[in-house]
Amino acid sequence: MSIRFGLGIGGDVDPTALPGLVDGLEAAGIDSLWFSEHVYSPAVDPFVGMAYALSRTERLKVGTSLAILPGRHPVLVAKQLMSLSLLAPKRVLPVFGLQAGNERERELFPVRGSRGAVFDESLRLLRGVLGADSVDFDGDYFQVSQASVRQGASRSLDIWLGGRVPAAFRRIGRYGDGWLGSFVTPSEAEAGVAAIKAAAAAADRTIDDDHFGITVLMAEGSASALLASSIAAQRPEVNPAELVATSWPDLHRLIDDYIEAGLSKFVVIPAVASMEAFVDRFAAELVPRQT
Repeated sequence: MSIRFGLGIGGDVDPTALPGLVDGLEAAGIDSLWFSEHVYSPAVDPFVGMAYALSRTERLKVGTSLAILPGRHPVLVAKQLMSLSLLAPKRVLPVFGLQAGNERERELFPVRGSRGAVFDESLRLLRGVLGADSVDFDGDYFQVSQASVRQGASRSLDIWLGGRVPAAFRRIGRYGDGWLGSFVTPSEAEAGVAAIKAAAAAADRTIDDDHFGITVLMAEGSASALLASSIAAQRPEVNPAELVATSWPDLHRLIDDYIEAGLSKFVVIPAVASMEAFVDRFAAELVPRQT
């Protein structure tokens, strides 16, 4: 498996800092930059951020960690992704989720019907128009005729999905090309990989062994206490130490445990005052671990 490390940015990163951050990541040889979807925050929109970062770089990959698909029309999303991929081949890494983590933002992604069912159908249509020159689709929620966004592209993009519950694992096995987990312990990640592979086999599909990843939160000092409190609200049954790295040795330990669980792609999201200083340390600590 190829081990790769990317930097994720949350909702509190000042957009005016993005040029320097992107240039620094490219210069340091860091694999990827990931944009989370935080509408009610200073953060840039993930698709806008990806386009901007790609336009300034030649090697850096960009991804969404993660964007919400239900509530968006899949053909329009496919057009955005295909456009980015044509401009920057093999550097676009879309990851989609079921719903916004911020409850206030959930009203911004309305669906007609069951959100899970809409997600499944959205993925079928999205994959269809990314993978074929012309698609007719007549589903419960979407109907399109001769949908075409490929523009002569020879292959479709990989679509990764988030989630940490059994329904999400079944969905990834049926429709996804990979998994980017979050807020799961190494032992839970190992069980998730097994469940996804089983769901893929049941659907007569396979998912590459190195298409399993995780977002890892890192915070030091007072930020660590704040982050631990936030995680406790989401997952009160889990010791925050199993989910948050509070030092670089802690981060390496977590990464080792996740690699043992079958994961190979890591998006590190830091809670730091100076992103520039963090990037320098990130490159020194993690780039040598890439394979």
